[in-house]
Amino acid sequence: MLHASLTVDPAFRVADVSPRTFGSFVEHMGRCVYTGIYEPGHPLADEDGLRRDVLDLVRELGVTAVRYPGGNFVSGFRWEDSVGPVADRPTRLDLAWHSTETNAFGLHEFHRWARKAGVEPMMALNLGTRGVAEALDLLEYANHPGGTAWSDQRIKNGAADPFGIRMWCLGNEMDGPWQTGHKTAAEYGRLAAETGRAMRMIDPNLELVACGSSSSSMPTFGAWEATVLEEAYDQVDYISCHAYYEELDGDLGSFLASAVDMDGFVESVVATADHIRAKLGRRKRINLSFDEWNVWYNSRFEAAEKPTEWAVAPRVIEDEYNVADAVVVGGLLISLLRHSDRVTAACLAQLVNVIAPIRSEAGGPSWRQTTFHPFAQAARHARGTVLRVEPVAPLYETKRFGGVPVVDAVATHVEGADGPDELTVFAVNRHQAENVELALDLRAFPGYTPVEHSVLSDPDIRATNTQDDPDRVRPYTAETGAVTEGRLTVSLPPVSWNVVRLRRAG
Repeated sequence: MLHASLTVDPAFRVADVSPRTFGSFVEHMGRCVYTGIYEPGHPLADEDGLRRDVLDLVRELGVTAVRYPGGNFVSGFRWEDSVGPVADRPTRLDLAWHSTETNAFGLHEFHRWARKAGVEPMMALNLGTRGVAEALDLLEYANHPGGTAWSDQRIKNGAADPFGIRMWCLGNEMDGPWQTGHKTAAEYGRLAAETGRAMRMIDPNLELVACGSSSSSMPTFGAWEATVLEEAYDQVDYISCHAYYEELDGDLGSFLASAVDMDGFVESVVATADHIRAKLGRRKRINLSFDEWNVWYNSRFEAAEKPTEWAVAPRVIEDEYNVADAVVVGGLLISLLRHSDRVTAACLAQLVNVIAPIRSEAGGPSWRQTTFHPFAQAARHARGTVLRVEPVAPLYETKRFGGVPVVDAVATHVEGADGPDELTVFAVNRHQAENVELALDLRAFPGYTPVEHSVLSDPDIRATNTQDDPDRVRPYTAETGAVTEGRLTVSLPPVSWNVVRLRRAG
């Protein structure tokens, strides 16, 4: 048995919880759209061809914003192909994922889906094969009330009211040589600045995201952000971050500590952005949009035989997630919350089927992967103010990060205007064999009593949820004691995600 402790105090405030922290991502890739969120022939499809079972799971997941339509796909996307009568829309080759895009699901379908799902749309622009003019056309089509060629075309196509999209991504992963229309940092920075400046002539209140590095392992990491922001600082509000994690060569210890890498990634980009702020003498700060993050077994994808046929919606990177993967996702959520002062938007990539918390089968059921649960619990319970906690815990050795604390945690506090005051501690135990007795110092929160200790763990950390056994892994409620002299002790099983909720008595 290991022992750890942490102190929770309202003075350790980081920032308010940003609702956009719990965003996700829908790309025209694999079966994310087709047979994922959209399947007109499905028994549970609604009048718009949207799968109601998947919509229910999206609402349960607690997703707040969704980035669309890519991803690598967007760098070859002609948005005009995706509007108007479906029968008249052209079929195109998608170079990003070597597949065929029918355009049966497009801008209007996504807008209707987003309204039904209760999510904010976050639109990505093609700055790979297109540029300023096409971005302005799309903005006019989507957001202008009427009386112009493009806005009147939207009305003709069935949407009398503007879509009202506020957040726009200026391209996708333009630092990556795999990207259609890949550019140098200087080329992309100037294009992003020109595009943002022109878009603000239509609406100065848009929120614009410049492409940051595709990962912190890119050879241009840091220099890319600096160059792009020197060009586009005045025109953008965010710089993006993308990161995916996987267990490599059986190194489970380093994998469970993936949040250490995310912490370093965020802090490096913040330092770079603030350096450019100082260099340019600007007052505003650039925030981070961590708009692609997840566990992705990319090494399996890279090793797989590449398709030779141009299939429609082929099965692509449909990773099946286990308990360890879910605990890592929980750790990454802790990292994002811990940096809520600067990471004010984030997107779990992706939403359905493709490295996703939700799986579905054509004509069949949908179900929750293990990673669904930490995201849904954080989205539901992380409210109010983020409080930084500093666990005092034993270290374990990792190949990648050296000594890492066995416990990582963050807390949120909400002073209820319409309900009780609530305090929530999110914690992971990274140790593979030992329980950790975690002592919470709650003296700064007198009168709070435990409501629930929810645990996601399993004796088999490789256990997964499948179509045949969709609830094999799910959170359970553990026993909690009482707060005694301002302290509460909870037991964290090995390789576990934990949510401890407290409420002010009375």
